[in-house]
Amino acid sequence: MNQLALHRKLAMKDLQDLQSAKPENLFEQRLETNLPLIEDLFFSLYTSPEHRTYFKKLKKLLPELFKKRSEELKYQDLRLLKQGNWYQSNKITGMQLYVDLFNKNLKGIEEKIPFFKELGVNFLHLMPITTRPAGENDGGYAVNSYTEVDRKYGSRKSLLELTSKLRENGIYLMLDFVVNHTSDEYPWAKKALEGDKTYQQYYYMYPDRTIPDAYEANLPEVFPSTSPGNFTYRPEISQWVMTVFNSYQWDLNYTNPDVFLEMLRNLVEMTNSGVDVVRFDALAFLWKKIGTISQNLPEAHQLISLFRMCLQVVAPGVIFLAEAIVSPHDIVKYFGEGRREGNECDVAYNASLMSLLWNSIATKKTLLLQKSLHNVPQKPPSSTWINYLRCHDDIGLGLDDGYIAQLGWDPWLHRKFLIDYYCQGLDWSPAVGYKFMENPATGDSRITGSCASLLGLEKAMRTLDAEMVMISVKKILMLHGIILSFGGIPMIYAGDEVGTLNDYSYLDDPHKKQDSRWVNRPSQNWEAVAQLSEPDKPSSQIFIGIRHMISLRKKTGVFTDRNNLVVHDPRNSHLFLYERTAANLEGVLVVANFDESPQILDAGILSNLGYVNDGSLRDLLSNSKWKLTSSLVQIDPFQILWLVKD
Repeated sequence: MNQLALHRKLAMKDLQDLQSAKPENLFEQRLETNLPLIEDLFFSLYTSPEHRTYFKKLKKLLPELFKKRSEELKYQDLRLLKQGNWYQSNKITGMQLYVDLFNKNLKGIEEKIPFFKELGVNFLHLMPITTRPAGENDGGYAVNSYTEVDRKYGSRKSLLELTSKLRENGIYLMLDFVVNHTSDEYPWAKKALEGDKTYQQYYYMYPDRTIPDAYEANLPEVFPSTSPGNFTYRPEISQWVMTVFNSYQWDLNYTNPDVFLEMLRNLVEMTNSGVDVVRFDALAFLWKKIGTISQNLPEAHQLISLFRMCLQVVAPGVIFLAEAIVSPHDIVKYFGEGRREGNECDVAYNASLMSLLWNSIATKKTLLLQKSLHNVPQKPPSSTWINYLRCHDDIGLGLDDGYIAQLGWDPWLHRKFLIDYYCQGLDWSPAVGYKFMENPATGDSRITGSCASLLGLEKAMRTLDAEMVMISVKKILMLHGIILSFGGIPMIYAGDEVGTLNDYSYLDDPHKKQDSRWVNRPSQNWEAVAQLSEPDKPSSQIFIGIRHMISLRKKTGVFTDRNNLVVHDPRNSHLFLYERTAANLEGVLVVANFDESPQILDAGILSNLGYVNDGSLRDLLSNSKWKLTSSLVQIDPFQILWLVKD
């Protein structure tokens, strides 16, 4: 039992009648329950005798932070605590968006609540909305403040008004907590640049290259083409500053306990605006150690858990999402291991599924997808994934070289094929994507492009190829049908629900033109939304198809994530076959064909799994039932079925 489940159990009597519950008493109960873990985690990181005074500060800080939380949010915490693992529900579907690109500002988001409800979206990830440098700012991930809303989006008041409206409409909100770094315009960085020694210790700063070179011996480069190396020289103070991402993003030094205490304040203040999920940005990088790549270190996990246990005391309704695009064996560790199991992050990005789906589209085969999924470690029962096709970032090819080799493919050549397929290196490929962070020395690259453009819709519409348009729409719906039926929260990137194509306007902006990720960050196509009543348009077909699947998902309890996913062998390398099971013998069997030709599935597999009843199959998506006329079932090109047991 993790700490959250323990809090729920201890508070069950009080939670029966929320109106009479006393949040202050339950706070004291949570504090007493979590304090031994908090103390253990704190002193596992901060081991010097003088650090004991910092722990006393932390104990004093937690009640202060709780008092600052509004009464409305205190009761919201109790409602979510009573619900249990609400984030595992089949009734949740998410959308990620940039506020200004979607509808101007926070007021504009509020105005579009009816649109979200029509589609069935009830979980929003708003990209960073706090103040940031005026020029390059990594899409808002170079923060000047953790709590002050950038004026172009509105104000703190407009954020509070929005979050109140979202709660009224049953929509959850996720915001980013840029926990690894600040911008060089952040108040701490400014004071450090003025020579303040206290704030210079908030970052990694060195007067010469001795220590930076020792780090560089093992540190990889995140943005090798635009920000090579991991340190930036600042002549104002004659110091080398650690900047793992960009030169204007300074890495925070969490070996200094003052940094943890101040960031905890920032975290709670941010959640006090009405945040339900905190996206912990770049959390794999939080702890640095010479002689390592300074990613996924044990201390990083201890630090995340320390944040989690402290926030759980103050705001038990708020959960953590791990933004760590790492291997499956590394990502499950962010749910917590050993004593920390279930006490670290509650949700994580299923980046492996994302890259494997794009691999299967390009190869038309699911062999690597199946092999990889069979070897994903089991996650704790209290956690869940976010399943997505793309996000605001690039698509990385985080595929396992060992599995690629086992299939008889050369890993380097296979990645080159994928890059060529998606980034216009093959004339016959329908994809229109672009390279991001290409490394000429190694040939490595990541991929950018909107979902629709990568799946052929842009090229099809450019060439007026009606058949290619139809195939692209089928691919888009098939992939969304997978993320909507796989175990976890489906997350749609805004615009993908209407097949928005690449946006090339970023090339006219000097602050964006060097970053090809902006090609897949288009403005919302409200013209397409206004024309949804015209069913022949590809945008309408995509929207109607996704809306239909979201609606079915909400009505189908087996899609609740209870670690109830089983991947089956379809005995056909072009097919993907998995099942969502239930204790009452109900289930949904998902069949997807990644090939442009019809494929055959042995009906005996379906029969053995219990999906043939009286010689018939029933598909939830098409609401159709048909008799089997042979021992083989034909799956049409890029068709997806949600078969159910009658």
